Amino acid sequence: MAIGKVRYDISIVTDYDIFLLKQGTHYSIYQKFGAHIIEHDGEKGTYFAVWAPNAKKVSVIGGFNDWNIASHPLSSRWDDSGVWEGFIPGVGKWDLYKYHIESNFNGYIADKGDPIAFVWEIAPKTASIVHPLDYTWKDGEWMANRYKYTALNKPWSIYEVHLGSWRRDWTTGNSLSYKELADQLSGYVAEMGFTAVEFLPVMEHPFYGSWGYQTLGFFSPTSRYGTPEDFMYLVDRLHQRGIAVILDWVPSHFPGDDYGLALFDGTCLYEHSDPRKGFHPDWKSHIFNYSRNEVRSFIISSAVFWLDKYHADGLRIDAVASMLYLNYSRKDGEWIPNVHGGKENLEAMSLLRDLNKEIYGRFPDVQTIAEESTAWPMVTKPVHVGGLGFGMKWNMGWMNDILGYMRKDPVHRSYLHNQLTFSIWYAFSENFLLALSHDEIVYGKGSLLDKMSGDWWQKRANLRLLYGFMYAHPGKKLLFMGAEFGQGREWNHDGALEWNLLRYPEHQELHKWMLDLNNVLKEYPPLYECDFEQSGFEWIDCGDWQQSIIMFIRKSKTPGEYILAVCNFTPIPRGHYRVGVPAFGSWKEILNSNASIYGGSGMGNSGGMVAEPVPAHGNQFSLPLCIPPLSITLFYRTPEQ
Repeated sequence: MAIGKVRYDISIVTDYDIFLLKQGTHYSIYQKFGAHIIEHDGEKGTYFAVWAPNAKKVSVIGGFNDWNIASHPLSSRWDDSGVWEGFIPGVGKWDLYKYHIESNFNGYIADKGDPIAFVWEIAPKTASIVHPLDYTWKDGEWMANRYKYTALNKPWSIYEVHLGSWRRDWTTGNSLSYKELADQLSGYVAEMGFTAVEFLPVMEHPFYGSWGYQTLGFFSPTSRYGTPEDFMYLVDRLHQRGIAVILDWVPSHFPGDDYGLALFDGTCLYEHSDPRKGFHPDWKSHIFNYSRNEVRSFIISSAVFWLDKYHADGLRIDAVASMLYLNYSRKDGEWIPNVHGGKENLEAMSLLRDLNKEIYGRFPDVQTIAEESTAWPMVTKPVHVGGLGFGMKWNMGWMNDILGYMRKDPVHRSYLHNQLTFSIWYAFSENFLLALSHDEIVYGKGSLLDKMSGDWWQKRANLRLLYGFMYAHPGKKLLFMGAEFGQGREWNHDGALEWNLLRYPEHQELHKWMLDLNNVLKEYPPLYECDFEQSGFEWIDCGDWQQSIIMFIRKSKTPGEYILAVCNFTPIPRGHYRVGVPAFGSWKEILNSNASIYGGSGMGNSGGMVAEPVPAHGNQFSLPLCIPPLSITLFYRTPEQ
């Protein structure tokens, strides 16, 4: 079809859209702004709308007009909204385009990608692409019943994945496509018993080495692995296998690439103009202006978009602490206090609250997860009581304590016993997610297996103990890819995981341990039902620091249903160690990390034992247990006994 001249007699952006945009409450701007294929007066073409209030001229350039800046100028709306729009007949799917912007300020001229583009060219190319989202979903059963899997009282074991390096084509060395991942990843995750995957940011990003955390395409999955429909197919396949999909999402900053959001219309439009609030010193990137209403509409719309159009089941919000603190990573004199003289970013707090209110209002069966690394209060409390409104929060304190502890030789662990037990003191102050993420195995930190102390046998025993302790500890679970089979090297985004290690029995045994942990987590309600309630946890003994042994009970909502966890953090076995329990009857040994099938010595308790009427640890009954070295053992008592 021939390309026609711009027509200005149609607008799909209404006065009400402009009202909501300027009010900061237009949370579906992707439905009206950007590039949309429509038919007008019998002509099929593309309607463009872009916010550039400080522009003198805006035109659409692309392959369809040989990138001619004079061919297709847009018109500024009459309402002083700063929105430029126009309909170009003949422009259709897969056409490349940018906005050529001439600013009212300083003679600034730039060719910008579309902030609302649904597709971008593969980096280092930088054009946006006209592309209507057209996919027929087949996950209706999952979506109708999603609440049964994503509620906070359900089991969560999340497999964190970087799409480009999970597995690669063995012949070419290239990353797998979304479609190739769809069957391979969904099958693997289902077979391993994980309940969810979390993707490092899939949103389009110019620098592959940023892992997606330098996002520019806030409404586009990266084209490196395929089309938007291909990514939808991946999500769809995961849902069909009963696996939830969480997307890592980055509203805290964006890179300064010339074709992106920075100085979009020649002014600091999306970013804060004062570098003390608008430039991140660590990441050398720009920070959104959270006080600008149109920017708030943009950010929250992006979050809603992934839940709406891509059926995501949750969002993990990156670097929340950097949003909340005005002095984050800044020295005195490098930040601006708020109106009360404090360090809290009041505008960011307001944005996050509005974000969570909108998400949970529209999608009550999804979850938002905050990566918040400080002791900021009430992150997961409802907005109406003063909280930020997140569903869960990463427990960074637990992660730091336990990894520091596991690095130490067992001979020194008795002096660090509080690093095992301290997390319980605050475990129920927030809805915590225990994460052993990608951040712990990069930049010279080594793999999780490498962090463990001891010889080769002890390293593997320690790693099984670490995973078992995480799964028994209150809170939901997350593990980065490769850790489930004992990746030897730290993660490298330019390569694939060391799948060849699964040829060796030692790694097969760890793999089996993770599979059984996931299955036990899903099977036994005491391990998940009351993760965020004090009533679901009870110490049996946290004070045996000299032998580095801890014992605790996990409870379900069913009276009398218990899991007993017994952990020995030394390589010394303990025989006939009497452990008090709150009920009589049979206690079945359901998992023992020292079992020979996992690479252990085989020492255990012959499948369980019956509690004796011998008082111990303040209980009327007790078990004379054999506690294997460097192990965790789980015992289950049914409520019927």
